[in-house]
Amino acid sequence: MSPDPTPPASPDPDGHGAVLTSFDDGVGRLTLNNPRRKNAITLEMAASIEQFCDRVDADESIGAVVVDAAGSYFCSGADTRILAGASADPASPSSVAQLSAVYRAFVRVGSLPVPTVGVVVGGAVGAGLNLALAVDLLITTPDAVLDSGFLARGIHPGGGHITLLNRAMGRANTIALAACGQSLSGAEAVTRGLAYAAAPLDEIPPIVAGLTAPAARDPELTRRVMASVRLELGPPAVTWDSAIEIERGTQMWSMARKGEQNWSSRGPGRS
Repeated sequence: MSPDPTPPASPDPDGHGAVLTSFDDGVGRLTLNNPRRKNAITLEMAASIEQFCDRVDADESIGAVVVDAAGSYFCSGADTRILAGASADPASPSSVAQLSAVYRAFVRVGSLPVPTVGVVVGGAVGAGLNLALAVDLLITTPDAVLDSGFLARGIHPGGGHITLLNRAMGRANTIALAACGQSLSGAEAVTRGLAYAAAPLDEIPPIVAGLTAPAARDPELTRRVMASVRLELGPPAVTWDSAIEIERGTQMWSMARKGEQNWSSRGPGRS
């Protein structure tokens, strides 16, 4: 797939439109580009994230997605101006709508029909950690700081934060971060199951490429695999018997597509 010819919008100093996107060789890339504010998510950025997800949903030539950020810090959470406005009148329709827009963007990322790989450098806190938890495979630098952050700001977690933590690393670790104010380094996040890998910055691109390239080679198959992943693993996860039935039809489709002649012991296409 050739690169998208449409240039991304340039961000203004307040972060409006500060999301860069690209689509190349079957891989979509979403880059937060508001480094002056540690990539804090504005309403405009949330809208851009949804637009990116719309494109991935509709374009069946895309087989994988990368979510990363410009600068030295992945994401410091929702823009504090949104939080301040919500604190002024938390019951107002406007406050509810604004926070919902931010969280809806993360849900869209977590519901994409292809594998998503996130890259966290520096750190992720609050809603920024929600975004990191929304991806399927998280890659981080060993010294990055992953912090729930809500407790430190004196507010309750939002956006399904507790569920996202629990599905990644279980009840005890969830309570440690969400209720006891603990944080994890990137290296610790791997041992606790929150991240897939931790590596120095210069070693991350080949790790990402190694994950996305195979998925992007056959987007149709990848999307069918991911549909089964989302159905089977949930939450909630299904039983083994149910998983067999979920996989049966799609596996038979893939075998029919492969064809009998490609099962030679010498390799595909050999007799």
